Amino acid sequence: MLSARLDAESDRLSVPVDLPKRCLDVVLSAALLVLLLPILAGVAALVRLSGPGPVLLRQVRVGRHERPFVMLKFRTMHLGASDQALREMNARELRGEVPPGSRDGVFKLQDDPRVTRVGRWLRRFSLDELPQLLNVLRGEMSLVGPRPSLPWEVELYTPEQRLRHECLPGITGLWQVSGRSRLPMPQMLQLDLDYLRTRTFWLDLRILVRTPAQVLFDRSVR
Repeated sequence: MLSARLDAESDRLSVPVDLPKRCLDVVLSAALLVLLLPILAGVAALVRLSGPGPVLLRQVRVGRHERPFVMLKFRTMHLGASDQALREMNARELRGEVPPGSRDGVFKLQDDPRVTRVGRWLRRFSLDELPQLLNVLRGEMSLVGPRPSLPWEVELYTPEQRLRHECLPGITGLWQVSGRSRLPMPQMLQLDLDYLRTRTFWLDLRILVRTPAQVLFDRSVR
């Protein structure tokens, strides 16, 4: 019964190719890459000076229909840093527990020693995510959609939560403009499912308009 219900839900949430959305993705991401070129060059120089390691991090993420793709972002961590603490925190959140290390209603690692000094600043303003505009141009991501998950995160999801992969992951999304790291993972994943059920071109535009204010004024960045 559960399998049949989830299959029916998957069919209902399945997102067809949306031409207006794709046109918006291509035009806006290309324009932003051109306009932000000086900022991209400056950030790349800062990352290069922050310590050994590549400027761009190429990380395998789970995309639409759970197909893996290589997501690009500026490196914000020290080379060879372990992600064990993050794995443990995410597992606790998905079990409904408040993970140790979170405080003030913010679900994130506090004073994460893996993050470089430059990396903290880049994360604060989400500048580390700008290279994902290239992923959008390549059709692997959209400007708006669910947060792209790591493969080991997907293994922790319930079958219902995995339905979020029925559309392209996004640089921003409903959870980013609804509290960001003040939301535990189960609530974040539910917002992704809500987005799939209610998504329209106009909802995407509203999320895009609200995103800059969230980036500038919300300090709860994971």
